[in-house]
Amino acid sequence: MLRPTKLEYYTLVKNMKVEKGDFVVFNYIGKFENGEVFDTSYEDIAKEEGIFLEDRKYGPLGVNVGVGELIQGLDEALIGMEVGEKKTVTIPPELGYGMPRDDLIIDVLKAEFEQAGLTPEVGMYVMTDSGIAKISGVKEESVSLDFNHPLAGKTLIFEVEIVDVEKAKTEGE
Repeated sequence: MLRPTKLEYYTLVKNMKVEKGDFVVFNYIGKFENGEVFDTSYEDIAKEEGIFLEDRKYGPLGVNVGVGELIQGLDEALIGMEVGEKKTVTIPPELGYGMPRDDLIIDVLKAEFEQAGLTPEVGMYVMTDSGIAKISGVKEESVSLDFNHPLAGKTLIFEVEIVDVEKAKTEGE
């Protein structure tokens, strides 16, 4: 069997469009509408933007496209892209993390925090049996816990670049 030259291989790979079910490796920069960067796969940009986390591994993200591993708007944006292609996509809350819901804000007794040896403060994140919550209010007897995703209600802008595509296997392969 003849093997393609490097140039032919690059052309074959470059012209592979992302389809549902493909494993895609991509870099990204996530921003709010005001330009503030909230997340990125690039270590240097994380440092520049003051969001660098020491214990995080930076580098391209690998996901299966079209199966719900990403927020819907980003998942849909990757379909049809090619290796090396760059795209900026604006994702409304409905295709991102949704709108904040009042039913995801609950009040618990302040005594529960005292029993755990914690002093609740607005803005603090706590781990509960139901997941991570942000303290949105502290009253005399109760604490309001907000279980909405921190990006709920926000329009997100992602700059993405496709690094690699591994085509989904079809029956018989």
